[in-house]
Amino acid sequence: MKRLRVAVLVGGPSPEAEVSRVSGRCVAEALAGKGHQVEQIELSRDVVTDLEEFGPDTVVPMLHGTPGEDGSVQSMLDLLGYSYVGSDQAASNAAMHKTITKDIAARAGLPVAPDLLLLRGDDLDAAGERILERLGSSVAIKPDDQGSALGVQLLRKVSLPQLRTQLENALTLNERVLVEPLKEGAELTVGVLDLHGEDAQAFPVIEIRTPEETWYDYHHRYTPGESQHLVPAPIPDDASESLRQHALDLHRLLGCRDFSRTDFIRSESGEITLLELNNLPGMTPTSLFPDGARAIGMEFDDLVEQIVASAFSRGPSIIWQ
Repeated sequence: MKRLRVAVLVGGPSPEAEVSRVSGRCVAEALAGKGHQVEQIELSRDVVTDLEEFGPDTVVPMLHGTPGEDGSVQSMLDLLGYSYVGSDQAASNAAMHKTITKDIAARAGLPVAPDLLLLRGDDLDAAGERILERLGSSVAIKPDDQGSALGVQLLRKVSLPQLRTQLENALTLNERVLVEPLKEGAELTVGVLDLHGEDAQAFPVIEIRTPEETWYDYHHRYTPGESQHLVPAPIPDDASESLRQHALDLHRLLGCRDFSRTDFIRSESGEITLLELNNLPGMTPTSLFPDGARAIGMEFDDLVEQIVASAFSRGPSIIWQ
């Protein structure tokens, strides 16, 4: 393909900024190895000037969390007239907010868990009673708009005072939190590759395993050796096909582009629960999306180059006269 000037955006104010820098470095090295001219640019107050000085053919926003993953940066790139890797502003914003993603998924009949949404300032005694009545005493508390499992609490058999304390802690850090019944089972994920002008394809299902009595939290996601990725997941073929179809369906429903990764829980009885969609999957050495690509014979540098080529061929959303 044509040799391109590619800006890789990293960092920013998000708690996931350092992970973003690791992903960005991996992407930049892969593209440079393919002969492209690459500049890694920090998401800062000077980002517009830095982009203009470099003059990229396309941009890779390898960003995690707000404002790089929620549509803010995507809006900026649209207004500046750049083509860029990944979903547009609307899809990015929908995917970043678990409540919006789940509402869209539920309307399409995809398997999501019931939930309650709490806002900072709510009456937590009343909220706790409502949670115990509707969802039970084993629940997951999640920030509505964070990634990498940041701020997620998994609670088992909690009392009302314990639940109130955990809700207060969560809402001190986040303005909106989602509470769901705690789903136990195999942690599974499916990547979707959706190159411009081609049919989207779902990668093989991956099962994520962590040491006993742990789960796939921030530490186990990004610490080498702290999780196992089984590809393909050791589940029945019909379950695998259902998961892959669900991932494709949600990718399309949200309007995602280029790539995404959807996470699920599958219980011992075979019940599937869709958890969330990641619209900018990580590209670190421990990330799952590259594992899915390798399972179909696509090495990391080829994967990255194809995603960049997709963005370049699609072109900018806004073309100024």
